[in-house]
Amino acid sequence: MTHQYVETAIGILRQLGFPRAQLNERSGLVLLAILDMTPTRSWQKATMPLLGITPIMDWLLTHYDKRYAPNTRETVRRQTMHQFMQAGLVRYNPDDPGRPVNSPRAVYQVSNEALALMRTYGSST
Repeated sequence: MTHQYVETAIGILRQLGFPRAQLNERSGLVLLAILDMTPTRSWQKATMPLLGITPIMDWLLTHYDKRYAPNTRETVRRQTMHQFMQAGLVRYNPDDPGRPVNSPRAVYQVSNEALALMRTYGSST
């Protein structure tokens, strides 16, 4: 079941037109994290938590048993989150847009539009 969710997330990114560099396990897992899509949750129950990079990595370990080394935070940020932001999939610091770029409290959140779209996955609407 877990692998199926990751493959589904990658497929969604493909359908959204993300480039090949983001069609990978890391980006699929990050998409699941920013939607709080645990392995047993239905897409209609996706949510929009505020998460920083380290909490995303902790979430992945807890729910998908995927461990990323602490030194890969920049890889997640630069090769997944930046592209998600550019595409309008996520928002950066929506709770405090004035937060400094280098703040350790930086957070990401799926956009309202993306959440609404993700909640329709698997439905006939």
